[in-house]
Amino acid sequence: MPDTTSTPKRLADVPLSVLDLAPIVSGSTASDALRHSLDLARHAEEWGYKRYWLAEHHNMPGIASSATSVVIGHIAAGTNSIRVGSGGIMLPNHAPLVIAEQFGTLESLFPGRIDLGLGRAPGSDQPAARALRRGLTSDGQNFPEQVAELREYFHPSPDAIHTPGNVRAIPGEGLDIPIWLLGSSGFSAQLAAQLGLPFAFASHFAPDYLLPALDLYRSNFRPSDALEKPHVMVGMNAIVADTDYEAQRLATSLYQTFLNIIRGRTGKLLPPVDVEAMDGLWTAQEQFHLRHMLQYAVIGSPDTVRARMASILEETQADELIVAAQIYDHEARLKSYRLLSELVK
Repeated sequence: MPDTTSTPKRLADVPLSVLDLAPIVSGSTASDALRHSLDLARHAEEWGYKRYWLAEHHNMPGIASSATSVVIGHIAAGTNSIRVGSGGIMLPNHAPLVIAEQFGTLESLFPGRIDLGLGRAPGSDQPAARALRRGLTSDGQNFPEQVAELREYFHPSPDAIHTPGNVRAIPGEGLDIPIWLLGSSGFSAQLAAQLGLPFAFASHFAPDYLLPALDLYRSNFRPSDALEKPHVMVGMNAIVADTDYEAQRLATSLYQTFLNIIRGRTGKLLPPVDVEAMDGLWTAQEQFHLRHMLQYAVIGSPDTVRARMASILEETQADELIVAAQIYDHEARLKSYRLLSELVK
């Protein structure tokens, strides 16, 4: 539970960041999605967002950020000051050395601007996980060992550096790249606490364990060279428009995406429909399940969203908030992020 003895946080005091899946919308291409991501990142930098994170997903026709490190370089090269990173890299899909070298390269190109968020889920289905990992022997259970190996590449012991045959990450070695652990359960919360690392929770799609995970993280946190006290980022879906109805209409694209996930389908981001038309697309049970999954979504006019975000902040006492906005029309997506940046100030 949040620490009620501390001073309550205000929205204006909490950094706001962007979580981008580089959505490929119906009728468009990955090239369009990546161009729109850079445009959004440039605007987010102008509007005062702190971080711009990209998520690793595979075998999904509607997401263009699968080569996450490459896209991070694309975004960082096209911006000037906003921090750019992964939300996250799914470490079981990769050799830790490869990630150390990739992010060492990014940090060398864009010093002081790169974040490395790590998750232990595959970010894909089983066939894609098998193709990525050349098998399914890595199921995330060795995630703590992978994190330790990755951190060792960045900061090896002096003895290791001079040991013949020792593998070194160049670029990477000696660089201070902030590492975050990401999660939707208690596993990464516990590990982040033990290692003294910042923790980001994926409440934008897995809300049920949010408060228990934050409590687990905070109550077990051990100070480290990286962090003196717990630091939490909470993820949420946020769609802002001039009116509640228009925001709900824009959100029907997100609803259709989640509905397809419930039904085991994948596809590009679909255009919005009239709010009333959703009644013909989902069953009552599917609607209930979807509403439950999106219980930490904030959708509405600026006043509606401000009140709901303030309530979530009071409930979680988050140190940062990161927002995903799956909106079909690029200009409407830009407007949503602009309105959001204005309402929290």
